[in-house]
Amino acid sequence: MVLCTRDGTLMGALPRFSVPTPWWQEVGEVVAGCRGRHGLDVVVLRLLTAPVERTSGGEVAYLAEVTGGEPRGLLPWSGDPAADHPLRQAYARPGGPARDVAWAVEALVATGRSLSGPPQQVKTWNLSSIWRLPTSTGDTWLKSVPPFFAHEGTLMSRLEAVSVPQPIAVEPGRVLLPGVEGVDHFGATGEPLLAMVEELIALQVAHLGRTEELFELGLPDRRLPAIAPRLAAVVEEQSAALTTEERRRLAVLLQTLDTRARDLAACGIPDTLVHGDFHPGNVRGRPGRYAILDWSDSAVGHPLTDELAFFRSLGEGDRERVRAAWSASWRRVVPGCEPERAAELLQPVMPLVAAMVYADFCAQIEPDERVYHTRDVPAALRAAASLPVG
Repeated sequence: MVLCTRDGTLMGALPRFSVPTPWWQEVGEVVAGCRGRHGLDVVVLRLLTAPVERTSGGEVAYLAEVTGGEPRGLLPWSGDPAADHPLRQAYARPGGPARDVAWAVEALVATGRSLSGPPQQVKTWNLSSIWRLPTSTGDTWLKSVPPFFAHEGTLMSRLEAVSVPQPIAVEPGRVLLPGVEGVDHFGATGEPLLAMVEELIALQVAHLGRTEELFELGLPDRRLPAIAPRLAAVVEEQSAALTTEERRRLAVLLQTLDTRARDLAACGIPDTLVHGDFHPGNVRGRPGRYAILDWSDSAVGHPLTDELAFFRSLGEGDRERVRAAWSASWRRVVPGCEPERAAELLQPVMPLVAAMVYADFCAQIEPDERVYHTRDVPAALRAAASLPVG
C-alpha cells in the first residue's frame, strides 16, 4: 500500500500484508486489512504494479489516500505515483472518491434518506468504482465509470422499472442505485435462465426502431458494418502477437464481414439495444422479479450477440433450452425470422468483437491499469482464428 494525502503528497509505503481475495479490483478486504493491521483508514485509488502474467492473485501495489489514522513505519517508494496522467479516471485521483460519495450523499438527502453507517468502498479499477452506502431504508450503491461508459445511468433511467433498477440519481459517469433484494445468479441453471432471457428480450423489443434514441443517450454503435474497419485495425495492431496461420485465418474472416452483414440482415431480426455483458451473474433478484444489472457495455447492435454471450457460462443442456427459448421469442416478435442462422453468422465474429472492446479499453485507460486487459486482446483474436468461418 503506497500512501498519499488528500492533496496527492506521497507519504511512503506500508509493509506488505495479505488479504484473502485474489481479485485485484475487489478492494473491500484491502481497506479492512489496512485498518486491522495498521490502524489506518484509506481509500484505494488505483493499481500501481501487478504481475504481468496474471490477472488475479500474487503481489500487487496500490496507491491509497489516507483518510484517518497516523501512518507509522513507512517504507520509501520511488517515483511519484500521484503525478497525474491524462487518461486517469476522476475516481482514481486523490479526493476523487470523496467527491463521488459527497454527490451520492447529497442525492440521498434530497430524496429523504439518511446514511445509517459509513460508506464502504467495494471495488475500484479502470472500468468502475463501486461504493455501498447504507441508509435508513436499506443499502444503496454508488457506481462511477469512465467517460466511455458514461451513458449507463441515463440508459437505466429510461429502461422499464421492473427489469432494471431505477436510479436514485444520475449524472454522466455516476449513478446511485437502490439495493435489489435477492441474490446474484452466478451459476444459475434451469428455468430461471429462461426467465432472465425473457426479461432482456422484452427490453430489446421495446427498442426496435428506436436506435437513434439510443445513440442520443451515448450508446456506441456496434452494428457489424459500423465496426468492420475497427476490427481490421485491431487485427493489424496485434499482428506481431499472432502466428502466420492466425493472421491468415483472421484475414479470411475479415473478408467475409460485408457478406456476413448482408446475410445477417436477411435473417430478419433488426438491430436494437444490446446489453453487452449479459450473463446470469449480472441478474439479481428472485423468481418473478429479476433485475438486469451492469449496463456499462450496452450498445446498439444485433440482439443475438447477447444470446451468444449468455451461453458462455452454461452447460450444454441449458444452452439447448436457452437457444430454443430465445429463438421462439424472436419468432413471435418477427414471424419468419431466422434466429438460429443469425447466431451461426455471428458466432465467429464474437471473439473478434471482444478483442476490439478490450483494445478500446486499453486505448482509453492509463498504462498502469492496462494489465487487466492487455492479454485479453490477443487471446480473443486467437479464439476468433480458431473458429471455422462457416
